[in-house]
Amino acid sequence: MARSTPATAQTGELSLETVEDLFRRLEQLNEIGAALSQEKDIDHLLEKILLAAKAVTRAAGGTLYVLEPSDEGPQLRFAIMRNESMGIAMGGTTGTPIPFYPVHLYGKDGTPNNQMVAAYTALTGKTVNIVDAYTEEGFDFSGTRNFDKKTGYRSKAFLTVPMKNHESEIIGVLQLINSIDPATNEIGPFSHSDQRLAESLASQAAIALTNRHLINQLEELFESFIELINTAIDEKSPYTGGHCQRVPVLTMMLAEAVNETNDGPLRDFNMSDKDRYELKIAGLLHDCGKVTTPVHVVDKATKLETIFDRINLVDTRFEVLKRDLEIQTLKQKIELLRRSAPDEVRARERLAQIDQASRDGLRQLDSDREFLRHCNVGGEVMSPEVRERVNLIGTGYKWIDVSGGTADFLTQDEIRNLTIARGTLTSEERETINHHIVATIKMLEALPWPKHLRNVPEYAGGHHERMDGKGYPRGLKREQMSVQARVMGIADIFEALTAKDRPYKRGKTLSESLKILGNFRLNGHIDPDLFDIFVRKRIYLRYAEQFLDPDQIDEVDESKIPGFAADPA
Repeated sequence: MARSTPATAQTGELSLETVEDLFRRLEQLNEIGAALSQEKDIDHLLEKILLAAKAVTRAAGGTLYVLEPSDEGPQLRFAIMRNESMGIAMGGTTGTPIPFYPVHLYGKDGTPNNQMVAAYTALTGKTVNIVDAYTEEGFDFSGTRNFDKKTGYRSKAFLTVPMKNHESEIIGVLQLINSIDPATNEIGPFSHSDQRLAESLASQAAIALTNRHLINQLEELFESFIELINTAIDEKSPYTGGHCQRVPVLTMMLAEAVNETNDGPLRDFNMSDKDRYELKIAGLLHDCGKVTTPVHVVDKATKLETIFDRINLVDTRFEVLKRDLEIQTLKQKIELLRRSAPDEVRARERLAQIDQASRDGLRQLDSDREFLRHCNVGGEVMSPEVRERVNLIGTGYKWIDVSGGTADFLTQDEIRNLTIARGTLTSEERETINHHIVATIKMLEALPWPKHLRNVPEYAGGHHERMDGKGYPRGLKREQMSVQARVMGIADIFEALTAKDRPYKRGKTLSESLKILGNFRLNGHIDPDLFDIFVRKRIYLRYAEQFLDPDQIDEVDESKIPGFAADPA
């Protein structure tokens, strides 16, 4: 099988090229190498590789194949095709798919596909430089001839170069067609210097492509680890897993709206793609410290809940008191009948009084039980009168405990929990919950962040700070915080207000949530300028349409939102 080589195909070609032209093309090759190292998008990178190869070799057209595995063995997939003279631009960023089947490296019987020049190059790692495909022996160019017959094109010279990575593994093939003489515009063969330049470019391109794939894989691995953490939080508590997914989305919605703002105090805020990625990662990790929070505190749906809801113990005690009352009633009746048998009329009156007192007592016990069950559910506010009644029940009733002694009906811990004014958490439990942000900061600051992600700890760790310095854990003020951290603070609050998967409350409507958020703006809790953008750009509505139930999306009168400054325009 004959293989054309530069030595046999081109004789004395160096004498035809000027030193000036060669230096110019070498300089062009260096510029291309630098450009390839900076490209981040895979399709753009593949496109640049092929266009650069065409430029330095003056090729009329070319194809870039990417080596991929398949069920039928390794194959070369058509990634990019270009031929300006024929108006062909397929693959890559064009959005036009390439309709050709991939080139298989092995036949169905397992024999190497050495008939196809691209497959041969991929199998052997050798460059093939063909002067004329119509006279070349050893390769199957029947498909090329049929293509030329249909289109009227003349596919003559072929330069096929392997793309090897830093481990000398073939990752693709670069194939160029028809070298154009710049002086005569005639089609000619690829010179020895063309081949050397193409091989050099292919080597640089392969390394750039491998590096980009490696970086993409590392980023995917990194984000998968983040998802792993959030999954662990989700497995611990189904009430927080959704939060970890929704806050980053809302954060990016608001950040993009700020980025698009051209006037006002935040007009100078701009984000690059790196900034966006950094904020996205911070959003995904903003609650990673919750892996350290005890489940029974995170999931505390009622005031008496620990590992289980202790209201059931209270119910049992009420049943004991009711049983004791019934026993006491029976004893009173027996004693009355024993002493007052001769006076039947008075005995019947006394029995009626005893029964009435028993019914009144049972009714009071049932009322107090329902009252405590109601108190066990967290709410927005608990009046002093209600808390006082809890104390009276807790210390007023006595019961015989398991040790046989007389004890108060409720323990001091139960009274303290049942008289929680807002929500279901005691001050100690709230501190435990709040500690998750300390754990988040500690965990994130311990990581060796690369330069483009170095602000992740600050963004993620600041979402519980307040603009007036009364937040936690560091008590930062507005001017000490980045815009990104302040954005995340609003996103975290609004998600929590509207979340419908919390065990201790229902998801609030838009109007309810915006009223609370507006009051937070007035009392120095959240950034006023960001709040104005949040409302003016209707970020709340975009988020609601994606995540809230229809019955939560009520009519919003923005003029009634506390603290909202309407856009004068």
